[in-house]
Amino acid sequence: MMLFLEILFYLSCFLIINSFFIYPVVLFIKNRKYSKRVGDFNYNPSVSILIAAYNEEKVIEERIKNISELNYDLSKVEVFIGSDASTDRTNEILTEQKKKYSWLNIYLSKERQGKAGILNQLYKQAKNEILVFTDSNTIFHKDALKNLIEDFSDNQIGGVCGRLILVDNEKSKSEGVEEVEYWKYETMIKKLEGQLGILLAANGGIFAIRRELFNQIPTLNAVTDDLFISLSVISQGYKFSYRNDAVAYEETGKDVKAEYKRKVRFGATNFETLLFFKKLLWSKNKFLSYAFFSHKVTRWFLPSLLLILFVTGMILSDYNDLIHKIFYLQVIIYLLALCGYLLSKIKLRIPVFSIPYFFVVSNIAIAEGFIKFIKKEHSVIWNSTER
Repeated sequence: MMLFLEILFYLSCFLIINSFFIYPVVLFIKNRKYSKRVGDFNYNPSVSILIAAYNEEKVIEERIKNISELNYDLSKVEVFIGSDASTDRTNEILTEQKKKYSWLNIYLSKERQGKAGILNQLYKQAKNEILVFTDSNTIFHKDALKNLIEDFSDNQIGGVCGRLILVDNEKSKSEGVEEVEYWKYETMIKKLEGQLGILLAANGGIFAIRRELFNQIPTLNAVTDDLFISLSVISQGYKFSYRNDAVAYEETGKDVKAEYKRKVRFGATNFETLLFFKKLLWSKNKFLSYAFFSHKVTRWFLPSLLLILFVTGMILSDYNDLIHKIFYLQVIIYLLALCGYLLSKIKLRIPVFSIPYFFVVSNIAIAEGFIKFIKKEHSVIWNSTER
């Protein structure tokens, strides 16, 4: 029995270390063998920008103005914004803005379809070579679209992800939201994957694919749309790259509660998405399978691994000195997280406490998302994260 528990402990420990440390190092080493991809600066294909919106009256007009200021030939651009039966002034604003811009097309759904349903509808109307996906609350740098599209001059590239920079709003700075710090780490991983052409999950705020590679996003079972589209391109044998100079900005959620709700939703839809692409675990491209397992599958099951690591560590702590040390390291991390939670109550943010706190909260959210997935309580209908 003790031997079995010890194997469980070390296996869980290895999977966690592999996901967060070994895998990034392997990516870095593998990248050293590849030369930097050079795109065609003069490549200017026709582009369709797709945005699904629900109750975005605070940001939608600014978003449209931002698109109008992009450094790209707008005669080659069509923009489709679909309102998912918004109940605020979103529809009214879109109708007004359509009169202002000839390239703007709007779709006003009378019934809630969810983001996937809206994107499927917009795809049917889009006619241009490249589909660009973005959000209502995202702001593009003026050169973002031009730089994002450049990689498509290579016929092997099926998708391109831009660099999304998360910006703390004033409230989140005091609420213990450490999404920005975690996102810097994730961005590094995406960049390394993208240089190898195996970027697994595009930033929902800024990415593009070839129109012919778009597969209808499932609407009966709620999936993570940007993850589904990314894996769909990869599974068709095309490369998915990353452009560090295609920059966009978004604000983080206003507090931990808002981020928690978002992560619960993504937790449930990520598990659903996994079912559609489980064959990637046995891909002919063995490194792709390793990447998918390390960066995605392990992360989705991280709450279970952490629980196994803690429980087996507690049982075996008195029998093994190394396990004893690792167990008490976990205890320290969770105590720091508890302090981070208490400090957030008085609006005080100290990274040594708030980072463990945010890590723990994020994994609790994933665990709740998994429960919702098992119970089939997740829905295709979504609400924008409060910002």
